[in-house]
Amino acid sequence: MKPHDNGPLAIRHESDLSAARLRIRAAAQACGLPPVRTEALATAVTEIARNMLMHASGGEMVVFRVKRGGPPGIEAVLRDAGPGIPDIDTAMRDGFSTGNSLGLGLSGARRLVDEFEIDSEASRGTTVVLRQFCEGPPTPTTTLGG
Repeated sequence: MKPHDNGPLAIRHESDLSAARLRIRAAAQACGLPPVRTEALATAVTEIARNMLMHASGGEMVVFRVKRGGPPGIEAVLRDAGPGIPDIDTAMRDGFSTGNSLGLGLSGARRLVDEFEIDSEASRGTTVVLRQFCEGPPTPTTTLGG
């Protein structure tokens, strides 16, 4: 894997959320991700970046192109040096919030991407990895009527 762009993007201010969204969209489009998958990834990146601002005073994002025997994709690695997440399982539950929010940031981001990884320690901060591929898992179909 090599970085898609020219290095880490600092996320220190609210305006950096737009920069992160623009960077991930450009990388996803260059990689060939369909528009709906691109927007899902951009939304997930925005949620994680917003969490970094709220809970860790910011961090950084690096974007990579990935290919592992299947369709190509994009990987966004978001890191902060904040206090860490004491209980990841609890933090990943819908509705859990340590701030004034709906508590859907982490769990929502996880649902929007093909692969989601999170690592957090008080001494190192938090790292979230989001991966989206050109072809995702099959979408279940629902048949209506009889």
